[in-house]
Amino acid sequence: MAAEIKPGVKFATNKKPVLVGKVEGFTDDLNDATLIPGEDGVITAGDDKTVQVWLKRDSGQYWPSICQYVPSQATCIFVCFTSAESRLVFIGLENGTVMEFNLAPDCNKLEHRRDYLSHVARVVGVHFEKGRVLSVSRDKTFQWADARTANIVTTHTFGAWCTALQYDTLTDHAFVGDYSGQITMLKLSGTDGLTCVTTFKGHSGSVRSLLWQPDSSFLFSGSFDQNICVWDIGGKKGTVYELQGHKGKVTGLSYLTRTHQLISGGEDAILVAWNMKGERLQTPEWKESDVCEVCKRPFFWNLRAMMENKTIGQRQHHCRACGKAVCDKCSNRRTPLPRMGFEFDIRVCDPCYSGVTDNDRTSLASFHEAKQSIVTLHIDEARHLLITVGSDRLIKIWDISALNQ
Repeated sequence: MAAEIKPGVKFATNKKPVLVGKVEGFTDDLNDATLIPGEDGVITAGDDKTVQVWLKRDSGQYWPSICQYVPSQATCIFVCFTSAESRLVFIGLENGTVMEFNLAPDCNKLEHRRDYLSHVARVVGVHFEKGRVLSVSRDKTFQWADARTANIVTTHTFGAWCTALQYDTLTDHAFVGDYSGQITMLKLSGTDGLTCVTTFKGHSGSVRSLLWQPDSSFLFSGSFDQNICVWDIGGKKGTVYELQGHKGKVTGLSYLTRTHQLISGGEDAILVAWNMKGERLQTPEWKESDVCEVCKRPFFWNLRAMMENKTIGQRQHHCRACGKAVCDKCSNRRTPLPRMGFEFDIRVCDPCYSGVTDNDRTSLASFHEAKQSIVTLHIDEARHLLITVGSDRLIKIWDISALNQ
């Protein structure tokens, strides 16, 4: 693939997130944080072996209400609030344990309920649903534990570290991303049924984040390859779209259902709001040829044609619009193609460039400066709030009302 440098990002000047709060003062790296449902508070998990609850005071600042020490680095959080008395908080640990707590209504106590000895390495994702405690880990396993007994019900083993977990409540399907760039779809049934349905492969780097959107039946995956794949699970035709707008690893994904926008964050310190209402097109497969498919000049490895035509061989490139193998002379034009997910200028061949209209160049995304390399992010859509966790050991809380209109 020919090397391409993306131009500078143009940040949106209106309809952008507004920073409304910060949680700071951490002495070690943060791995996860989430907004407390219905409360002006945040739960954090970090490498200092603590789970902390922070509440917003009258001054507008966040102060710690609880500092719960755990046996190992806290790596991920999942909350499930079903009533005033049942406010469950699940914490994954570096040593492979999943801890279950109940958060008191006044947010001043975390009651330890039980431990799930699910893994032997870092837990990277936890989900609780229908009495099932589901988790994935760097020990290359997916574990299903019984919430009543804390016993392991069944296990699925992968060929690489697990890196992300999502769950579809309606159909009881779990999606697991791994370090090889593959996504596996599992089906849970009955009291202990677990089968592998299929696998998806679209990334050239490790899967870093997953998001299941039940309304559209889209599965979004963010990767170390700086790309986002949109898997149309509901269409059942194997359709996948690409979104290319980040210059670093895509580390966080969330969704605004009201306006049908995917929110992504990455190590490039950028938040991107992708319009998912517009028509999206699949990117074509790259074709292979011994000659340029436009001018027919041979590529440099086609020695026979070079000798016969008495010409110098050309370097092979590919048109991002049609996938044809082309030489540099026939593909020196650049243009964005947002419907294919290319928000920046990319290489296209001369025939494709001549057919691109101003409407084809209309952006389907807005870019916003986070000013921190993002580790993960979460959204509370009901309150129009976005939380981002940075590698700078700082948590930022944003008002996204302008985006969600």
